[in-house]
Amino acid sequence: QVQLVESGGGLVQAGGSLRLSCAASGGTFSRYDMGWFRQAPGKEREFVAIITWNSIITRYADSVKGRFTISRDNAKNTVYLQMNSLKPEDTAIYYCTARVRTQSVYAFWGQGTQVTVSS
Repeated sequence: QVQLVESGGGLVQAGGSLRLSCAASGGTFSRYDMGWFRQAPGKEREFVAIITWNSIITRYADSVKGRFTISRDNAKNTVYLQMNSLKPEDTAIYYCTARVRTQSVYAFWGQGTQVTVSS
């Protein structure tokens, strides 16, 4: 069982940048593909990005492609989401998630971190 704790959220002006971090504990980090989802007020949770356990494959939602970068440091049990050129529509709670690399279900979730982008 892995526990996930996000950090790095906050308030930023449009065009600015933030880097989110997600620290994992309680499991073997390299067993997991890691992802980020987000949920805006009144909307469903949506996929943002994913990175495989060995960092070979990354995938992004079309809405963030070219602006966000997901990365991980297996030695530090941490996954990152670098967010550049932020837009007001990026405002949401961002959640870190993990799935065992042989499975398709995201079984583990963090508590979320708020990102607010002002116009």
